[in-house]
Amino acid sequence: MGSVIGDLLPLAVGVAISPIPIVAVVLMLLSGNARVTGPGFAVGWVAGIFVVTGIVTVLAGSVGSGSGGGGTAGAWIKIVLGIALLVLAFTQWRSRADTGTPEWMRAIDEFTFGKAAGLAVVLSAVNPKNLLLCVSAGIVIGTGGLAFGGDIVALLVFTVLAGASVLVPVVGYLVAADRISEPLAAAKNWLQTNNHLVMAIVLATMGAVVLGKGIGGLG
Repeated sequence: MGSVIGDLLPLAVGVAISPIPIVAVVLMLLSGNARVTGPGFAVGWVAGIFVVTGIVTVLAGSVGSGSGGGGTAGAWIKIVLGIALLVLAFTQWRSRADTGTPEWMRAIDEFTFGKAAGLAVVLSAVNPKNLLLCVSAGIVIGTGGLAFGGDIVALLVFTVLAGASVLVPVVGYLVAADRISEPLAAAKNWLQTNNHLVMAIVLATMGAVVLGKGIGGLG
């Protein structure tokens, strides 16, 4: 269990510090409908992470488990995922000068609970960057040789850690909205400006970790 959780930590951090969902939830918390859209986004974000990672965990279990971490097939899957993450990192690096605001961010003031939750699911479960990290986490859990209960615990730990960057601001706003509005605005401005640079660094780090695990599994 300890080694699996250790392998999951950098992947969870990679999902958690993804700038776009953080900016999105901050914008929702600064909008006039914050107490509806904020919780909606948090629910969708956590659900997307949990479902995608859980599905991959089940599928990865069919590859094999045990001390070999899934055998040669599992190692090659990690290598492919690692390379994919590095390619995405390079793409983000090339776009680092782009500080424009996506069109959907400008429409956040009009979001309902359902729209906020749907957007969060797309950003967590469909967005290629986070999707690859969740897939990598599912493979780590599914090929980690844990019992069913251990898989559930590892999945929950990953989901909570990966979702923390959205859950914490939402809970903080619901508890003390007047105290965190200014820090949230400052964080939003910084992340919008440095979005691509932050993601390039995160994806490059995660790609190197996953690729290294895959290469190590071939030995």
